[in-house]
Amino acid sequence: MNTLQNKTALITGSARGLGKAIAERYAALGANIVINFSKDNISAEETLSNIKAMGVKVIAIQADVSKVNDIERLFNETKKVFGKIDIVVANAGIEMVETPVTQFTEEQFDRLFNINTKGAYFTMQQAAKNIEDNGRIIYIASSTTAFPVPGMAVYGGSKTTPRYLVDVLSKEIGHRGVTVNSIIPFAVDHSGIFVDPNAYPELRKSLIESCPLGRLAEVEDVANLAEFFASDLSSFVNGQHLLVNGGATQ
Repeated sequence: MNTLQNKTALITGSARGLGKAIAERYAALGANIVINFSKDNISAEETLSNIKAMGVKVIAIQADVSKVNDIERLFNETKKVFGKIDIVVANAGIEMVETPVTQFTEEQFDRLFNINTKGAYFTMQQAAKNIEDNGRIIYIASSTTAFPVPGMAVYGGSKTTPRYLVDVLSKEIGHRGVTVNSIIPFAVDHSGIFVDPNAYPELRKSLIESCPLGRLAEVEDVANLAEFFASDLSSFVNGQHLLVNGGATQ
């Protein structure tokens, strides 16, 4: 059985959705947890309460990953409380779909790239500076980085660039025993734009039809891979990008 006893895990964007599922999985494996959120205090408190009930140490830190000073503070506060950081999951992000190339605005572009790209870059930079030897850095990408989807040019583009950083960083700090990998999830049910089961019905139908397993991903599917990459099972897996998409073709 995997164990993360005596490890400290920091997961950005972990008040709800994928980040919450990963944080709760790590807590169930014995890790101390840092929940990060930008605005949703209610969800952060609920996740904090859930994890406290598991008997591990947990704190919640409000920080906007589009702001470098906030990211630096997030890491500094984590080390003040726990003394070390063993696992970092760069998960925080926002989505934008059904927006053709001819229609997206500069404001939309800047918002997605500030959070999804800049936020991931500087989160992984701080992770590289602060993580313990033999630590784990995990980037949560998107299957749109592997399979271009109409209407997702800005979103897919904003999630693609940090994948390159994973490749570079894995080579720069691998000598410390630190692994850097990315998880590339398919559209996730009950999370992100699909938190409402009635949202985007045509897109949902198209995605499901493209998947041989006939469904969207679930948060637990992604948490399973996050557990693998955080555990000793993946100690010789570095600079990899693992699709979690049921064999889907988009």
